[in-house]
Amino acid sequence: PVCILTACTGHTWPWLRTCPAFTLQQCAAMLFAHLDKHANALACIHQPLTDGQTAAFLSFAFNVGEGKFCSSTLVRKANAGDIPGACAELSRWVNAGGKPLPGLVKRRAAGRAMCEGGLA
Repeated sequence: PVCILTACTGHTWPWLRTCPAFTLQQCAAMLFAHLDKHANALACIHQPLTDGQTAAFLSFAFNVGEGKFCSSTLVRKANAGDIPGACAELSRWVNAGGKPLPGLVKRRAAGRAMCEGGLA
């Protein structure tokens, strides 16, 4: 929607100029490699997290990148001990190209529910 080519589960690279075909195995390998990389972003949060909070924040960090994640209000709230407020921040990140994107609205709602302890 904002003219950024992605592959598999949202991977972007400067060399990605067309939509190449990837196997399920290649996509899985990329996902696990990138999740491991983005898991480092969770080191920005200095409060204990539940599994649901960890999963929701990792998904968010994967989507926005470590820099934006670590400098976000979400992380500031989490580090201040306001985990419910941090979970609520997920609902703010739904725009692409300045407009709410239905897919992001759904993804953030699912992440927020997971973060708040519900099923996503």
